[in-house]
Amino acid sequence: MMRSIGVIALNVFRESVRDKVLYNLVFFAIVLMGASYLIGQLTAGQDVKLIKDLGLAATSIFGLFIAVFIGIGLVSKEVEKRSIYSLLAKPIERHHLVVGKYAGLVLTLAVNLAVMAIALYAVLGYMAWMAPPLTAAGWERPALDPVMLKAFLMTFCELSIVTAIAVFFSTFSTPILSAAFTFALFVAGRFSTDLRNFNQVIESPVANALTTALYWVLPNLSPFDVRAQVVHGQPVTASYMALSAGYAVLYIGALVAAAVAVFSRRDFK
Repeated sequence: MMRSIGVIALNVFRESVRDKVLYNLVFFAIVLMGASYLIGQLTAGQDVKLIKDLGLAATSIFGLFIAVFIGIGLVSKEVEKRSIYSLLAKPIERHHLVVGKYAGLVLTLAVNLAVMAIALYAVLGYMAWMAPPLTAAGWERPALDPVMLKAFLMTFCELSIVTAIAVFFSTFSTPILSAAFTFALFVAGRFSTDLRNFNQVIESPVANALTTALYWVLPNLSPFDVRAQVVHGQPVTASYMALSAGYAVLYIGALVAAAVAVFSRRDFK
C-alpha cells in the first residue's frame, strides 16, 4: 500500500515540476520579493518590516494559485490523456491513487514554498549586508529572523488544506468549477470566524443555526495567518502552531476520505 502511494506521489511530483505554470508562478513571486526591496527603500526605518510583509504575502498568494491549479487537475488530466483507464486496469486501488496524488501535490507545494522562502531570505540577507550598523541596530527584529519560518510553516498547513479542497472537487467536477469552488471556500475560510459571532447581529434562530453549521463545516483558515505577528515580533507559541497543525491534519483527513469515497464510486466508462 505505502509503496504504491509513494510511487504515485513521486510521479505526480515529477509531472508537476515539469509544469511551466508552476515555474511562472514561483518566478513572479520571487520577482515580487525582489521588487519589495526597492519599495522598502522609500520607507525609512520600516523597510525590513515592509519587505517581510510583502514577501510573506507573495508567498501566500502565489502559493494559493499553485495549490489550486495543481489540485484541480487530479482527475481531469488523466481523463484528457486517457491514462485513467490504464491506471485503473493496474492492480492499484482507487484510494491509493487519490492519496498518492494528494501526497505528490503536497510535496510539490512544499518544494515551491521552500524556493520562495530561500528567495525571501536572500533578499533580506542582501539588505542586512548592505545596511549600516546603526540602521540594523534599530530594527525591531533581525533581517534574517528565523521566526519567519513559523509563518512559512503555517502557510504550508493552510495551503495543504486548500490543496485537499481542490482535490475533493476535482473528483466530480470540471477544472473551472473546481477552481471556482476552491477559491470560494478559501475566502469563506478566511472569514469563517465571523460566523461564530453572527448571532450577536441577527436574532433569527434559523439564521443562527445555519451560520453555526457553516462555521463548523467550512475550513477555519484564519488561525494560519500569522504574518502580522511574525513581522511585528509578536509571539507565535509552539502550542498554538501544534493545535493549528492538528486541525489541518484532521480537516485534510476528512477531505481526502470524502474524495476517496466520491472517486471510488465514479464510473469512467
